[in-house]
Amino acid sequence: MKNIAILGATGSIGTQTLDVLRFHKDDFNLIGISAHRSTQSIMNIIDEFLPKTVAMTDFEAYNIILDYCTKKGYDIEVNFGIEGLNKVATRREVDIVVTSVVGMVGLEPTLNAIWAGKTIALANKETLVVAGELVMSEAKKNNVTILPVDSEHSAIFQSLQGNKMNKIDKILLTASGGPFRGKKIDDLSAVTLEDALKHPNWSMGPKITIDSSTLMNKGLEVIEAHWLFNCDYDKIEVVVHPQSVIHSMVQYEDGAVIAQLGTPDMKLPIQYALNYPSRKSNIGGTLDFKTLRTLTFETPDLQTFKCLDLAFKAGKLGKLMPCILNAANEACVSLFLNNRIEFLQIGDVVEECMNKFDYNKEVTLENVKSIDKEVRDYVFKKYE
Repeated sequence: MKNIAILGATGSIGTQTLDVLRFHKDDFNLIGISAHRSTQSIMNIIDEFLPKTVAMTDFEAYNIILDYCTKKGYDIEVNFGIEGLNKVATRREVDIVVTSVVGMVGLEPTLNAIWAGKTIALANKETLVVAGELVMSEAKKNNVTILPVDSEHSAIFQSLQGNKMNKIDKILLTASGGPFRGKKIDDLSAVTLEDALKHPNWSMGPKITIDSSTLMNKGLEVIEAHWLFNCDYDKIEVVVHPQSVIHSMVQYEDGAVIAQLGTPDMKLPIQYALNYPSRKSNIGGTLDFKTLRTLTFETPDLQTFKCLDLAFKAGKLGKLMPCILNAANEACVSLFLNNRIEFLQIGDVVEECMNKFDYNKEVTLENVKSIDKEVRDYVFKKYE
């Protein structure tokens, strides 16, 4: 039986991870959970799973959960803030840490989990975006396995199984195209928040859904793939595949392409990561090939969706540039979600920050945290 900790237990990936634990209840124990301020959801999880430790990153929510556990007589350690996340990620009994928090906040607890020797089920792509060099180096040094949870990276990982001795020609990272596939810049000038939150295929949290609408999500996945699979950026190709049936592909030097197909259900890659190297009984739906009429592919429009192009550029420049890209994007998405900037300003401000800030420094935790704060402060002050 494997002991699991979930960072971000009330978000989209976290709640689907809980579904996997319920489905395979004899295979897993839930040891630790974290959330920001979703107190009622955390109370429900506590009542059902009785974890040993909980962390809340909102102080009021922390006090509510602490009071709740005290009144219920639960012997549960309740912690606050980033230190709380670190405690959940490093608790002695934990075997696998599912990192499903959104954004830069996932970096520090992930590193602490690696230093504690935990297996990482990685759903927080920003961890590798902002500090991939550091994270992968520490994982290797500590003999820690990082298992991808993103559907695309899980597909690549699965397509690589049994082929370690064969040379990769390129990775084909598929993208749905988001809600604005086929649109041009003029079409996007009046995009509303409601429009951007309507993803055609996937049910995700608001931040990731906005990133999908700008194609920044795919750009972050490009950088993540570079680090996960030690693949040059020139060998990573994004292909728009609106049906979201092929989740990604690997092309080998002989021209053979191996792909992973499945329904657009995140519980499938979550289940694969938690059970790796075994495969367990199906928790989700299965494809019916008799009803699949077409699978289509398109080239992404890098002029209209400049965020994808910027991510490639940031990845190739390296050092702290991906962190600058990510910090500017996270700040802009927050502003857009609060109706303080327009949709097209997201890419423009990210590009401005990439041109403004010095990226040519060593990738250390301190440098990453410093430039992240500097960029965010600049963007928020610009639109205060």
